[in-house]
Amino acid sequence: MHGFFLGVSRGFAYLGGLVLGALIVMICASVLGRALADVAHDMVAAGWFPSVAEAVLEAGIGAVKGDFELVEAGIAFAIFAFLPLCHITGGHAAVDVFTRRLPPRADRILRAITEVVFAAVLLLIAVQLAAGTQSKWRTGQTTFLLQFPLWWAYGASLLAASVAALVATYMAVMRVIELWLGRDILPEAA
Repeated sequence: MHGFFLGVSRGFAYLGGLVLGALIVMICASVLGRALADVAHDMVAAGWFPSVAEAVLEAGIGAVKGDFELVEAGIAFAIFAFLPLCHITGGHAAVDVFTRRLPPRADRILRAITEVVFAAVLLLIAVQLAAGTQSKWRTGQTTFLLQFPLWWAYGASLLAASVAALVATYMAVMRVIELWLGRDILPEAA
């Protein structure tokens, strides 16, 4: 079962990485396009190579339209897509200055409580994203520049957040079972 959840977590992390990579390329293109358009405008104003500058401007070179809208939607999805792998591999930041000296039972209790709270928070986030997705779908809200429906971004984030909540719930159940059995079941965190 752990292998299944680890595989799903990796799959979403790869998908989040693809989205993040695409956003990086788009941002670079937008910044470069904006800079080239500024230079072309300056060249026209100064009278330097006006035909070249006009050709650049007529080609439509400039910032990517709606780049910030795409970044908002893509980053939200990417964050939620990375959460399951981070969680199942123990990649979250941990301050264990005091807890590493705890006896095994106390450590298991603390881990179980932490996992249950984390799962509850992720479930709450997923529920709220579901409500937000439904609201955006019902009202038909769209982004300002690109006019794509907001529920698309909410829906993508909801999918990734739901997987994160599912993985967190699995981890919480496993930590409670470990506490009940008095021994570790899950592999040691990476």
